[in-house]
Amino acid sequence: MILNDKTIRRYLKDKIIEIDPLDEVQIQPSSVDLRLGYDFLIYPEDIDILDVKDPYFSNRLIREEATEEGFIIKPKQFVLATTVEYIKLPDFITAFVEGRSSLGRLGLFIENAGWVDAGFEGNITLEFYNANSIPIKIYPGMRICQLVFAKMEEPSEKPYRGKYQGQRGTTASKIFMDKN
Repeated sequence: MILNDKTIRRYLKDKIIEIDPLDEVQIQPSSVDLRLGYDFLIYPEDIDILDVKDPYFSNRLIREEATEEGFIIKPKQFVLATTVEYIKLPDFITAFVEGRSSLGRLGLFIENAGWVDAGFEGNITLEFYNANSIPIKIYPGMRICQLVFAKMEEPSEKPYRGKYQGQRGTTASKIFMDKN
């Protein structure tokens, strides 16, 4: 079941779902808008290969802080970013991260692998790809994506407590920590 605005407000008031900071205007009929943070990670062009078993490639990422003047994503560039909001989900709520249609129409693809597991808490790291042939300028604080909440029939047996739990700011891949 997808949560509507009335249920989202009640869950926020009762601290079943936590989003900080949050302004009432961010609550939509069936989602909550999240805003773009200031922190970005960029893969340098001189990396020959991204080896998923190599924990050191993430150390080579270029960290950039955006200003109020905005951040430019070059054509065909892949960039990691973060949300302003820190979220905390209970063990019976999961969420989908959806890019805003208005930005998709400019050629900006926004993801975070699309899913937030029940029990997760932290800032959402977003993956941007500029599919356009011209640069796209975005601004910290702008509404960048939507979080759609779904209530599960019962709490998860094994809620998320993984390697990204509690992340703050833009977080690089930790796939090298996978057991298999």
